[in-house]
This record gives sequence, C-alpha cells and structure tokens, in this order.
Amino acid sequence: MGKEPRPVEELSIWEDAQRMLEKARRDGVETAHDRLQEQTPHCKFCELGTTCRNCVMGPCRISPKKNGKMQRGVCGADADVIVARNFGRFVAGGSAGHSDHGRDLIEVLEAIVEGHTKDYEIRDEAKLLRLAGELGIETDGRPVMDVASDMVDACYSDFGSRRKSVGFLTRAPEQRRELWENLGITPRGVDREIAEMMHRTHMGCDNDAPNTMLHAARTALSDGWAGSMIGTELSDVIFGTPTPKRSSANLGVLKEDQVNILVHGHNPVVSEMILAAARNPEMIERAKKLGQPAST
Repeated sequence: MGKEPRPVEELSIWEDAQRMLEKARRDGVETAHDRLQEQTPHCKFCELGTTCRNCVMGPCRISPKKNGKMQRGVCGADADVIVARNFGRFVAGGSAGHSDHGRDLIEVLEAIVEGHTKDYEIRDEAKLLRLAGELGIETDGRPVMDVASDMVDACYSDFGSRRKSVGFLTRAPEQRRELWENLGITPRGVDREIAEMMHRTHMGCDNDAPNTMLHAARTALSDGWAGSMIGTELSDVIFGTPTPKRSSANLGVLKEDQVNILVHGHNPVVSEMILAAARNPEMIERAKKLGQPAST
C-alpha cells in the first residue's frame, strides 16, 4: 500500500502552491513531495554521511561508534574523514554549478567584444569602468570595448590556476583576508579549488578531516568571491543594473487565457532574451495572428 500523502498545508505556506498541489493529486501528477515521501525512511548511514562511493572498492559504510564493527573504510578512512569528503564534494559541485553561470556571462561579454553577437550589448558602461578600476585595468581615454576586452581576460584568469588570489578579493575587509591567509584558504582560482577538492577527496589522498574541511571553505570562497560574483557583476554590465520594481510573484501570476512562460534570473542569458522577445512588437503581432493573446 502507498503511504498516506501529507496535507498540502504542511508542504507549502502559500495558498496558490497548496491549490496546485491539490490539483496535481487529483490529476495523478507526481511531484517532488511525492518522490521525497517514497524515499523515506532513509538509510541511516546515508543520513549520517558515513557512506562512501569514491572508489571502486566501495561502497563503504562506517559506524562512528567505538564499538562498531565497521570503523574504517577499505582505504582506512574513519567516519570523520568520510563525512568531510562527502561534504567537500557537495561544496565542489555547488561551486561548479554557481561558477559556471559566471563563466557563461564572461563568454557573452567576450562575444560582444569580438562582434559575434548583435542580440547582447553593454548596457551599463559606467559599471564596467568601475569594475575595471577595481581589477587594476586602465580605463582613462580608452574605448569601452578595449576595456571590456581586458575585463574578459581578467575574469577568465580567476578560473585558472596561476593566481595567488582571485581579483575581487580586495573587496573583503583586510582583517578577514588576513584570517583566510593564516588558515591557508585564500581562494586562488575557481577551477583550481574545485579540482583540488575532487583530488583531496579521492581514495588515500587527504585523510585528515579538518584539512579537507578547510579546503571546502577555500572552494566555497572561490565561488563566492569569483565565480558567483563575476556572474552577478557582468549581468549588470550586460543587461543593466536592476532597480526595485513592484511585481507579482508565485503561481498566482499564471493566466488561463495566455501562454505562460516561467523564467528566473539565476542565469539571465536566456531569460533576458525571452523577455526581450515578449516585448518585441513584431513578436506580439505574430502571436496575435496565431490567435494567442500576448502579454509582457
């Protein structure tokens, strides 16, 4: 027998989401909440983070208790090491996902500089020049595209490995930077820290849990102060720095008599173009001829 589904009121605080969940159940549509409930109860080893699949001799399951039968994995890793390895790989995956969004924006700026696109442009030149100044790029008397070209190179270099620290780290307070330096976690490059995290957490490489956790912090800092920060700043340069606007949110914005396209700004490269197309008079007229109501 299937498990009794949880009340929708326990799954969301929003009334519109609750109504949609009720409809999904009536229509037999499976949701993430249903799949989560099917996964319970969870494996206790997995919940504790004491299972490891990082090599082909596993998976290993470790009991952190002193009287446990399985206190070490095949490679000799204890529970602390395995938890640190698993956490480190979570951090590496998250940093890679976030930072690749930043890389996308660098590639778009590069396409603008090289003239390979007409659909994207530099909308906030003032911010571009300010950012260039932060990174030590000369701006006085130079064409904007020349400055942007140097910005592309500076941002790409934050993803490499031959750096002592990433460019925007100068924004952090000096006392904080000194702490990171003393701990040996100053981020040097996005891809460098992610690759080293994967290396450290492989079998027999870094069997010191605190050391692995310190590098997890370094990997996270490389994302926050390079990958994600580059993505945020270049988004403003390319699409314009946003200003507060009144808007509607949640599933209540859906309209039955219109074509509903849901976009989000986590990576604006595609969503901004969809919005631009929705505001294009030619596209609106085409939609009307097809008998579809158009809305911006």
